[in-house]
Amino acid sequence: MPEVPRETADRLYAAPPERFVALRAAAVQDARAAGDPALARAIAALRKPTVAAWLLNLLAIRRPELVAELADLATQLRTAQRELRGPQLRELSARRRAAVAALVAQARELAAAADPGLDSGRLPLVEVEQTLTAALADAEVADLLRAGRLLRPVRYAGFGEVPRPQLRLVTGGAAGRERGGAAGSQRAGAPRPRPGGAADPPTGGAARSTGGGSRGAAAASRTESGPDSRRSGGRRATAEPAPPPVDRAAIRRELSAARTARSRAQAQLDRAAAAERQAADALAEIEASLAELERRRAAAEADLDRCRLARKGAERDLTAARRRYGLAEAAREAADAPDPG
Repeated sequence: MPEVPRETADRLYAAPPERFVALRAAAVQDARAAGDPALARAIAALRKPTVAAWLLNLLAIRRPELVAELADLATQLRTAQRELRGPQLRELSARRRAAVAALVAQARELAAAADPGLDSGRLPLVEVEQTLTAALADAEVADLLRAGRLLRPVRYAGFGEVPRPQLRLVTGGAAGRERGGAAGSQRAGAPRPRPGGAADPPTGGAARSTGGGSRGAAAASRTESGPDSRRSGGRRATAEPAPPPVDRAAIRRELSAARTARSRAQAQLDRAAAAERQAADALAEIEASLAELERRRAAAEADLDRCRLARKGAERDLTAARRRYGLAEAAREAADAPDPG
């Protein structure tokens, strides 16, 4: 199917929605008259936008420079949020609010110019604002907005790219033992309080370096070399809390439940997507049929106009013929009348 020329599509999508079908039917008829049935089918397949989508298409078609500025601002916002630039992000957020408000006001002005009889108080400007915000956060929505071919507004739950934390499962294995060993070594090197409140001197090289003549150093040396010290050290090592056991059965159950939920959600999404495609195809067929009916209606109206003109011409001819007949009848009666002399 050939692509619809840009000027034709712009003319359709810049027109108020209530005039879309009639304009599309006229474009279809022009394409058929030009001997291009494929283009006529492509034009007939174009779908009518909602009022909110029409306002957004007006912005893209009539003020493309403003939409381009919005797209550039969206790129800066995504970069600032991804790199966590706080001050710049605050400044860009203020610019975002100002840009969206200006575009909404511009959409209202363009709608008033395109349809002077339109009630601007009933325009769905909230949906326009939501779509502009979505375009700032989603590059795909921004591309659709720039194309000026939106069929309905878009909503975005949130704003910007959210950094995803890198998660890992801590099982309490080697890493836990390493942390426990480090903590144990730190505690082993720390002074221990005596029953009287004073602390023993630290063991190891620091104790030996205090001098062999002191009683504290001798006591420390004896503590290091004696079997009681080894037993004490063993008790401290065995006193470290063991890492919590991993409930692998619970993890497997959770994984199985998550897999089942994922499969159900995927199946639901597939059904919903298939239903959406079927509904879209049905709507496209209805709109194509409606376009054909609009074309036939326009042709019937043209035929009716020609018939009215022909009838009025026949009525004028009949009036003139009656007048002529009356004159001729009067002349005959005058000729047949007896001569009074």
